Amino acid sequence: MNVKEIRDLSNEELEREVTSLKEELYDLRFAQATGSLENPARIKDVKKTIARIKTVMTERASAQAE
Repeated sequence: MNVKEIRDLSNEELEREVTSLKEELYDLRFAQATGSLENPARIKDVKKTIARIKTVMTERASAQAE
Protein backbone atom coordinates (compact mmCIF):
# COMPACT_ATOMS: atom_id res chain seq x y z
CA MET A 1 0.00 0.00 0.00
CA ASN A 2 1.54 3.28 -1.06
CA VAL A 3 1.12 6.69 0.54
CA LYS A 4 -1.41 7.93 -2.04
CA GLU A 5 -3.71 4.99 -1.29
CA ILE A 6 -3.29 5.59 2.44
CA ARG A 7 -4.16 9.29 2.15
CA ASP A 8 -7.37 8.40 0.27
CA LEU A 9 -8.69 6.38 3.25
CA SER A 10 -10.70 7.82 6.11
CA ASN A 11 -9.44 7.84 9.70
CA GLU A 12 -11.69 4.91 10.65
CA GLU A 13 -10.44 2.88 7.69
CA LEU A 14 -6.84 3.66 8.65
CA GLU A 15 -7.43 2.47 12.21
CA ARG A 16 -8.97 -0.77 10.92
CA GLU A 17 -6.04 -1.25 8.55
CA VAL A 18 -3.51 -0.77 11.35
CA THR A 19 -5.34 -3.33 13.48
CA SER A 20 -5.39 -5.78 10.59
CA LEU A 21 -1.69 -5.28 9.86
CA LYS A 22 -0.75 -5.72 13.52
CA GLU A 23 -2.59 -9.04 13.55
CA GLU A 24 -0.77 -10.07 10.38
CA LEU A 25 2.56 -9.03 11.91
CA TYR A 26 1.81 -11.15 14.98
CA ASP A 27 1.04 -14.14 12.76
CA LEU A 28 4.23 -13.58 10.75
CA ARG A 29 6.34 -13.40 13.89
CA PHE A 30 4.73 -16.58 15.19
CA ALA A 31 5.44 -18.33 11.88
CA GLN A 32 9.04 -17.13 12.02
CA ALA A 33 9.46 -18.48 15.53
CA THR A 34 8.14 -21.88 14.50
CA GLY A 35 10.27 -21.94 11.37
CA SER A 36 7.41 -22.00 8.90
CA LEU A 37 7.76 -18.46 7.54
CA GLU A 38 8.08 -18.57 3.74
CA ASN A 39 8.71 -14.87 3.03
CA PRO A 40 10.73 -13.14 5.77
CA ALA A 41 10.72 -9.84 3.85
CA ARG A 42 6.96 -9.59 4.43
CA ILE A 43 7.61 -8.69 8.09
CA LYS A 44 9.59 -5.63 7.00
CA ASP A 45 6.89 -4.62 4.50
CA VAL A 46 4.13 -4.85 7.10
CA LYS A 47 6.11 -2.80 9.62
CA LYS A 48 6.77 -0.09 7.03
CA THR A 49 3.12 0.05 6.02
CA ILE A 50 2.07 0.44 9.66
CA ALA A 51 4.57 3.29 10.03
CA ARG A 52 3.26 4.99 6.88
CA ILE A 53 -0.32 4.82 8.13
CA LYS A 54 0.60 6.14 11.56
CA THR A 55 2.52 9.00 9.94
CA VAL A 56 -0.53 10.03 7.89
CA MET A 57 -2.73 9.80 11.00
CA THR A 58 -0.31 12.03 12.93
CA GLU A 59 -0.21 14.55 10.09
CA ARG A 60 -3.99 14.73 10.07
CA ALA A 61 -4.15 15.14 13.85
CA SER A 62 -1.63 17.99 13.82
CA ALA A 63 -3.44 19.69 10.94
CA GLN A 64 -6.72 19.62 12.91
CA ALA A 65 -5.01 21.03 16.00
CA GLU A 66 -3.88 24.15 14.16
